[in-house]
Amino acid sequence: MILEISIIVIYTISLVIIFAYSLSQLNLLFNYLRAQRKKVDSPQFNFEDPNQIPFVTIQLPVYNELYVIKRLLDNISLLEYPKDKLEIQVLDDSTDESLITTKQHIEKLQETGLDIKHITRIDRSGFKAGALKEGLKDAKGEFIAIFDADFLPEPNWLHRTVPYFKDRNIGVVQTRWGHINRNYSLLTKVQAFALDAHFTLEQVGRNSKGHFINFNGTAGLWRKQCILDAGNWEGDTLTEDLDLSYRAQLKNWRFKYLEDVETPAELPVVISAARSQQFRWNKGGAENFQKMSKKVVTSKEISRKTKFHGILHLLNSTMFLNVLIVGLLSIPMLYIKNEYAHLKPYFYVMSFFVISSIIFFICYWFMYKNIYGGGLKQFIKYIGMFFTFFSIAMGFSLHNSIAVIEGHIGKRSEFVRTPKFNISTLKDSWKGNKYLKRKVSINVIFEGILMVYFGFGMYSAFIVGDQGGDFGLFPFHLMLFIGFGFVFFKSLTSKV
Repeated sequence: MILEISIIVIYTISLVIIFAYSLSQLNLLFNYLRAQRKKVDSPQFNFEDPNQIPFVTIQLPVYNELYVIKRLLDNISLLEYPKDKLEIQVLDDSTDESLITTKQHIEKLQETGLDIKHITRIDRSGFKAGALKEGLKDAKGEFIAIFDADFLPEPNWLHRTVPYFKDRNIGVVQTRWGHINRNYSLLTKVQAFALDAHFTLEQVGRNSKGHFINFNGTAGLWRKQCILDAGNWEGDTLTEDLDLSYRAQLKNWRFKYLEDVETPAELPVVISAARSQQFRWNKGGAENFQKMSKKVVTSKEISRKTKFHGILHLLNSTMFLNVLIVGLLSIPMLYIKNEYAHLKPYFYVMSFFVISSIIFFICYWFMYKNIYGGGLKQFIKYIGMFFTFFSIAMGFSLHNSIAVIEGHIGKRSEFVRTPKFNISTLKDSWKGNKYLKRKVSINVIFEGILMVYFGFGMYSAFIVGDQGGDFGLFPFHLMLFIGFGFVFFKSLTSKV
């Protein structure tokens, strides 16, 4: 019975954590809906007066971006801003032939009168954070705009973002990510769904109430003074953007999130690229929880509610670990439920936690409706997308849980960039990309095993107990089976 009690306790704790997280999402939904009805008038620079136009430095941290570097540079060169108040730093840590092609293209742009510099380093110490910090030493701008290699800001982007820095308390202006290849595949649709939830519900929900948000690593601007005051870029976590964001807000700098300014970007189209990105984001989140949580809790400058949302924000990636735990233990729990009749009251109470899924369903519907529109037809599409998203997200739970555990225990790992493909239409192909990994990870084998395990969970629904089976967890096990099956087979066929 000790084993059964241990399973019940661990299972219950994970369910309670997930429920608490769902309640925080519900609160963010209420904040989001109120923010939609409330128009905030922020002081802005008047760009009709040349004296109010500040100097801006654009930083482009790149590393082996052979397929997208020309597209990036050409796009950035089209930004509308006075040339005498703009400089561009290409922070190039590349180790392949793209280093030469980038240099050549920069020289062509320099001939047009554009102030663009090619900055290289001997080593990649600090990875992206190190490159940004190195460039900051010589940056002439009062404000620093940062774009990753796959982002394509509109020409008027600076005119729509820089003016908000008239408020001297604003340290960061962040824009919403768009997706140029949203409909390329099921994988890109699922990624877009998840990111849309973050860039609507979460960013607006937190920012509208003054809770901590994060600079998303790209498609935003920093006040240079804010970066320096917060301690500058540090490379001791894999999400240097989240780290500096929290250090800045703990120093009382305010962030401005602009939902209405969309910055298009390319989503990973191959599951190996999505896996490397997910690993970095989730491990970095756990690393930042270890680094920042105590500072958030002990701060005397922020409210209890902001602390609550801050801790759950830092624990965001750890939800994958809780989902994995609940999934793994749900099959033993199915047998325990039908073996020990005296535990029925406990299971009646536990059924309450299905409300977590209902809350997520409601929250994400408002996000989906905001982007695609309402109506019965869109709602039916949403139902299918929601269950597809949740299934595949759970299929990533083993991979992401390993990242989370490594982050919490302090295991160091290299910053692995996400391969870019220069793909925006269904006709474009990712095959032949030299940056893709060809070796299958051992984790993929375990994902295949988990697919079989949850297949057994569905079979168990028919045979447990003496009342003709128990199908309460069947939908959950079906989603896990589909999710792990998708990740497993996609990983094999895409040669992770």
